[in-house]
Amino acid sequence: MWGAARHDAATGIHRPIQADVLILEPHNGAAEERVARLQLDLVGLTNEQADRLIANLAEASGTSSARCLITYSHSHASGFYVPDRVSLPGGEWIEPYLDELNVKVVALGKEALDSLAEATITYAFSRCDMARNRDYHDEQNRIYATGFNPDRTGDDTVLVGRVTDIEGAIRLVIVSYGCHPTTLAWDNTLISPDYVGALREVVEHSASAPCCFFQAPSGDLGPRDGFVGDVEVADRNGKQVGHAALSALYGMGKPRTDFAYAGPVVSGATIATWNWKQQDGDRLSETSVLKGGSFEVGVNLIDLPTLSSLRSDLSRYTEDQTEADEKGDTIAARDHGARAERCRRWIGRIEMLPEGKAFPYRFSVYQFGDAVWITCSAEPYSWLQAELRRRFPNLTLMISSLAGNNQVAYLLPREDYGKGLYQEEPSSLAPGCLETVADAITTRIEEVTGFPRT
Repeated sequence: MWGAARHDAATGIHRPIQADVLILEPHNGAAEERVARLQLDLVGLTNEQADRLIANLAEASGTSSARCLITYSHSHASGFYVPDRVSLPGGEWIEPYLDELNVKVVALGKEALDSLAEATITYAFSRCDMARNRDYHDEQNRIYATGFNPDRTGDDTVLVGRVTDIEGAIRLVIVSYGCHPTTLAWDNTLISPDYVGALREVVEHSASAPCCFFQAPSGDLGPRDGFVGDVEVADRNGKQVGHAALSALYGMGKPRTDFAYAGPVVSGATIATWNWKQQDGDRLSETSVLKGGSFEVGVNLIDLPTLSSLRSDLSRYTEDQTEADEKGDTIAARDHGARAERCRRWIGRIEMLPEGKAFPYRFSVYQFGDAVWITCSAEPYSWLQAELRRRFPNLTLMISSLAGNNQVAYLLPREDYGKGLYQEEPSSLAPGCLETVADAITTRIEEVTGFPRT
């Protein structure tokens, strides 16, 4: 995955990468309203590869492809399975691996469908500062570089969903957090879920239930301590987020209760008392909601580079890399190889883009009880999450990025274009794209939930 890496194939496994399938449907059991979600530890897949998984999951889970969603934790140490890697060392394993992945996802879909049972999801927020802004300005070299920026804050929100059965036992813990899984970089040769693996381990050990991780918008966020080859650093980062998630979990009341004001008590002071109030029939009916769907909004594309120019650059950088290797200049060879990798990725992105000047950007909005689950394509900046929560302060919003259309890369706030940030270089979308997406999602939240924005 790393342009600066001098190896193509992994040498072993740090922690297994994981697939999770969640199926949700309303109490009336209407299959046409069923939603299936596949969460993968992969960095991402091509549209064709994702469409194959969606078709297979839809059949296995008994729902339509339109109501099947794929999201990714985005671990950069999980392997890269795009077709142009087949010719590289280890590439012969790509297609067999994807075949096996489809078989396992079908089995997971059937297992999830068979285990459907009444459940309650309870939500709580926590904070973790493991993720930091990564738009660092290198004053000495007068460039922006991607890495820890101590002068700018990042979104530190951790959202936890506790799924319990009708008797109150925990069936699943969902953790949503925004941070690029880029602890492990070019010096690492092991397949790994990055920090997500240790995060899950911490939560599962305490909750005695599976943990599923959802990557929140994090185009501008990464680990403060990252870009290393030491897997212990990845585990340490994951433990930070895992314990923050447990803090939220420990603060929850019993399922189907609300923390409500219970009135004053006169003591040495007049005490405002609060307690956990059991939800009545009306409140339970209020929270037994499943509605929403998937949508599109047109977003402007930039003037794209041509395939012929990119292929010419790729050939030149590859030749320069070979020449540098022959001279023993490892730094130059690494840099030429990284530039060749950028060309490969641009070629892959352009080949998947539709014709025309507008891109059909996909997202979904589903109301599940008191919460709204949102998935959106590619890699928006964390501004999207913060802005949507500002617009809907009374709704619990679980926002996940990397849900398809990942070839357009990053969505930056308008004010961050033109600075020379890395995220603008691979992006196919024009300035204003993030604000357009935020407005489109806002409109759909209002339509689905009936709650107006503030």
